[in-house]
Parts: sequence; structure tokens; C-alpha cells
Amino acid sequence: MEWNEKNELLVQLLVKDVDVTKVQAKKVIALLEEGNTVPFIARYRKEQTGSLDEVQIREVMEKWQYIQNLENRKEEVIRLIEEQGKLTPELKIELQKSTKLQQVEDLYRPYKQKRRTKATIAKEKGLEPYAQWLLTFPGSPTLEARAQDFLSEEKEVTTVEEVMEGAKDILAESFSDEPSYRQYIRDLTFKQGKILSVVKKEEKDEKEVYAMYYEYEEGISRILPHRILAVNRGEKEDILRVSVQAPTDKIIDYLNRKIIKNESSSAARLIKEAIEDGYKRLIEPAIEREIRKELTEKAEEQAIHIFSENLRNLLLQPPLKGRGVLGVDPAYRTGCKLSVVDETGKVLHISVIYPHAPVNKREAAVHQLLNVLQTYDIEVVAVGNGTASRETEQLIAEVIKQCGKNISYLIVNEAGASVYSASDLAREEFPDLQVEERSAVSIARRLQDPLAELVKIDPKSVGVGQYQHDVAQKRLAESLNFVVETVVNQVGVNVNTASSSLLQYVAGLSKSVANNIVKKREEEGKFSSRADLKGIPRLGAKTYEQCIGFLRIIDGKQPLDKTGIHPENYQNVKKLLKLLGTSEKEIGTPRLQEALKGLDVKSLAEELQIGEITLQDIIDSLIRPERDPRDDMPTPLLKQDVLKMEDLKKGMELEGTVRNVVDFGAFVDIGVKQDGLVHISKLSDRFVKHPLDVVSVGDIVTVWVDGVEVNKGRVSLTMLTPEKQEV
Repeated sequence: MEWNEKNELLVQLLVKDVDVTKVQAKKVIALLEEGNTVPFIARYRKEQTGSLDEVQIREVMEKWQYIQNLENRKEEVIRLIEEQGKLTPELKIELQKSTKLQQVEDLYRPYKQKRRTKATIAKEKGLEPYAQWLLTFPGSPTLEARAQDFLSEEKEVTTVEEVMEGAKDILAESFSDEPSYRQYIRDLTFKQGKILSVVKKEEKDEKEVYAMYYEYEEGISRILPHRILAVNRGEKEDILRVSVQAPTDKIIDYLNRKIIKNESSSAARLIKEAIEDGYKRLIEPAIEREIRKELTEKAEEQAIHIFSENLRNLLLQPPLKGRGVLGVDPAYRTGCKLSVVDETGKVLHISVIYPHAPVNKREAAVHQLLNVLQTYDIEVVAVGNGTASRETEQLIAEVIKQCGKNISYLIVNEAGASVYSASDLAREEFPDLQVEERSAVSIARRLQDPLAELVKIDPKSVGVGQYQHDVAQKRLAESLNFVVETVVNQVGVNVNTASSSLLQYVAGLSKSVANNIVKKREEEGKFSSRADLKGIPRLGAKTYEQCIGFLRIIDGKQPLDKTGIHPENYQNVKKLLKLLGTSEKEIGTPRLQEALKGLDVKSLAEELQIGEITLQDIIDSLIRPERDPRDDMPTPLLKQDVLKMEDLKKGMELEGTVRNVVDFGAFVDIGVKQDGLVHISKLSDRFVKHPLDVVSVGDIVTVWVDGVEVNKGRVSLTMLTPEKQEV
């Protein structure tokens, strides 16, 4: 990238909105333009970016794209106005100074080629000079007398009234096109206007989901994002009628003050009528659309942000490594599908039991379950949380007690399992299994390694969102894919066990290259070193550079291949180990860990001629070569007995797992049929701006029962300690 004067100015514009320095922004832009991926820059180019993380790098990338698009639009608008011969030096400067696309469009509006409007028809009839004359606020001649000059049989203008009406149409459009007026009205409406919703077709809202919005109003500047999405959905479902109520009197008064130069002129009355018509017919509907669009976009961004954070925490759930698992996909009529997988995820057993109505073969189901638990080395039972989940949980708890082995169980969020089970990927992975049987395998594996299993599912289907179907799907998909990519690369991938689904999220790897890696592994056996991957079809030098640090080979020829150290630094590592009198074979051993403690990183970095940040990362990797960031997360709550909703009493203390976080609180799994809601006001005794500031998906939290509505299946919880509840 050539850092000319124009690009320097654009970077200055960028750093006003993104919390990075100008130097950092320029480095990130240059690295991206060289074809580097976001995870690679975040992990291996910290020296250049000042340790910016993936989110910050993406912000720079997106803002830079926006600014580039803005510049292109400015140039196009300037060209289009210039072609009309109407570009003044002042207008050009105004356009060049614009920092938002909306400002550019406002300035372009008066020059935009319009459809045939009332004003264009009036201009075709030659009435523009009369409209311009009215703006001089004449004392004489009278309006009627001057209008006589514009009567024309040929142009179908036969009365004075037609002249005046045509002039008002021209003035109304001209006032509505004035950028400064529109900006003022937009700002005033945003500050003082209200969103109104009323019921339109109550019969369509059988469950009264939108009851609170049947007669609802809230200030535009105060309305919460999830309420915007709720009224939007109610409107889309034809249940609600939604509108914007603007401070009309203040707006009309403002326009009169700006436009009327002489109240005593007979033209003032006509111009006031044109002002009111221009506002009501042209400005107000447009501003309403713009404001609702802006509110929706902000609400969507918030919903996408929450979904992304929830997904990140879900993917970072710690794996239950080295345990045999029985996966159970519950159901009534079609039976509960069972799948036993060993500690590596290999399927050992598939069967089905029918303990529930309408089949009711409970005794046979108990016998079959006991046989499975006795036959296989099972430590945990994973029960899907779908239909018949709690009845199946009851059965599993009873069988575990009879079994006599130390086995625990837990309820697994099975959202997306059915989507995966019916996919081409699942058919390819398990061609001999039925859809429901694949689902049981997915539930078991989801417990063993949530990340490896969840990457096989469309992120939108994993059940941790809020209004995810009401937001811009392209933007949602981009954001969620970014989260998955970030987490996969932070964790790292064992190239000898990873599925193609997991590999394609590794920095630089496409779906086809991921498939080629798996194909080569299946044909020739495990890779023994990272260097072996250079022979993969379509995995060129740049791709190798981007992906290789995130790919791990655990028991290979080169011990460094199991770490997050990039091969570009292997020589530096060897020099470091030589200085310490150790070797690569001692990576992760107490002896090397001791030798690495208390090193003078600054002087050592100078001696090795590498950056301090890079050296510190190398040292951390040598101390914990197979470190998994998920190991620092709370482990899942395992259970051996069941709890019913009827058992719950107000004030009862329980431990639970946060399943979903939304704008108004958090849903916590406490082991009964329905997740309980901790309202935002009950999350902490201090002010909480957003629930994400207090809890995350997967957190293990202590809660107290605040209320139970058994008939409605609702449980309200609090995280305030009993003494705080009393205050």
C-alpha cells in the first residue's frame, strides 16, 4: 500500500472511530493487503500491531472497508453532479468533508435523477420561475396577477389555482431536499420522537407474545435493542402497527423560521402550505424510514454481538477428555436413541429403547440400559435436552443407582444436533446410521469435545441467540463464522485427528484444502511433522505460512510441532534452548520450566534478535506446550440424581449452568425441565449495564429460587445472596 497524503487522511479518519493508534492501523492494513489472515496477524505479528487481538484487527479491517466505500461514493457523486454542470466549489468541499454515507446521500439528493414527481410535472409546465418568485416574498403584484403570466392551454395550465398548486409542489420538494433541514429534523426526531405500536390483528397473537406492545410508546433515544426487534417481528407477523411520532409542531416551526423571510408578504401563506406539505408528504415518511432503519441496524448489531459472545463461550466449553460416553437422544413415540463412544469419539454401540408413551416398554429399557452400562467403559451419560428429556433423565438417574458403577450424567444442549444429523456431512461421516442415531452420536461427542462437534453445525443453529432470525443473515453469518474461526485458532487443531469441518476454520485453509489434508491422512497415515503438509495439493507457501502455527502434531518427529510456536521461529527456539543447556525433547518438563523462570526477556530478545512479545509467547509455549485455553474454563456440572420443578421452593440454593444470555437477563439450567431466568436486576447488587458484564454461557453459578409457576413451566431465579435479597 502506498501511504500517500490521501491514504494518510483516511487513516486519521479511521482512528477516530476505532481504539487503535495510527501506526497500528497502518500496520494492520498493510498486513491484510499482503494477504495475511486475522488470526495469523493476531498471533504471530504482535510486534508489528502492538498485540492487537482478533476483534480489534477486524474492527480496523471493517472500518477501512467502510471508508474506502465512502471515498468511492464521494467520487461518484462528485462526478454525477459535475456532469450536470451544477458542482460548485462549496458543494465539492462539503462532499469531501463528509464522514458518513448518509451525509453524502443527503447532499446528493437535490441532484439525484428522480422519478416523475408532482414537482417535476410542475416544472415541465413551466411553473418553476413562479415558485422562485414566491421565495422573494413580493409585496406586489398580487399572487393571482403574477400567476396569470403562467397560464397556458398548450401546457394544460388553465387556472390560477393550478399555477399556485404547481408552485407549492416545486417548493415542497425543494425544501425536502435541503440537507441541513433533513439533518436537523432527523436529529430532533431521534432526540424527542417516540416509537408507537398498537395492536392490529390480536387474533394472530394466540399466546399473547406481543401483549406488552398492544398499546406501547417509548422515546426513540431510549428504546432498548431487543424491543426494537420485538416490535419489528410483531409488525412483520401483521400483529402490530408500528410508527414514529415526531415532534411535528417544533419541526414546522423550525422550517417556518428558516424559510419565511417576510410574514407580511402574501406569498408567506402559500410557502407555509408548501412547508407543511413538504414535511408531511416527503420528509416525515423518509425520516421515519431512516430512523427505523438505523434503530434496526443498531439492534441487529447488539443481537449479533450477544449471539457472538454466547457462541464464543459455548465453543470454549472445556472438553471431557479421555472418558467413554453414552449419548442419549430422547423421544416419545420413536424411542430414545443410544450411542456409546469411546474416549476418542469412536462409535462402539448403537441401539434404541422405548421407555415412554405410547410404547411404554420401561422395564425392557431399564434392562437394556443396565446391559450397556455394564458392557462398556462409560463414565458419563449425556442426555439431550429436547422432547422427553426430563422423563429420560429420571430413567437414567434410576438406572445409574441400580448399576453400582461410578457414573454421572448431565443434560446437554442438543440445539443443532438434528440439523447436523440430516446434513450431507453427517451422511458422509455415518452412512450406515439413521438420522436419529447420528444425533445420539453428536450429543455424546458434544460432551467430549464441544468445539470439534459444534463446528459441524451452522452456528445459527446452536441455540444461544436472541432474535437471530430477525437480523441481517449475511452479517450474522459473517460475525458467527469469525467467532468460530477465532476460537478454533486460539485453541489449535490436532491435524492428525481433526475433521475437515474443523480444519476449514484454521487460518488460511479453504474447504478444499481441508478435504485434501484429510484425504492425504487417510491414504498415507498420520503426519509426522508440520513440514509434511507442504506436499498437500493447493496448500501453497502463503497458505502454509498462515495455517501451520495453528496445526499441531502431538507425537511427531519434531517436538516443537505440538506447540503454538510458528516454524519461522524454530531456529530462535533452538538458540534459546542451547543457551539454557537443554533440548527440544525437554519441552514441558519441570527441568525446562525451571530454567525458563526468571529470564531477562528484554536482553535475551536483543541477543536472539526477536521481539520481546514474540519471545514471551515462545517461553509460554515451552512451559505449557499443549496448553488449551479451554482448560481454564469451569468444567460441566455432573449429576447423579434428578430434580423436579415441584421440588423447588422459594429461597432454595442451587448450582446451575448458564445456557443463554440475552439483553434482559440469563437463562440458567438448574436441572429441572425448564431453564430458569435470572432477570438483569437480580444478577448483581451493583448496577448492571448488560448481563454479559456479569455472566457468560457455560458459567457455573450459584442461584436462589425466586419464584416458581409450575402450571406455566416458569422458574425465576436470583444471584443475589439471601442477605442482599432482603435489602
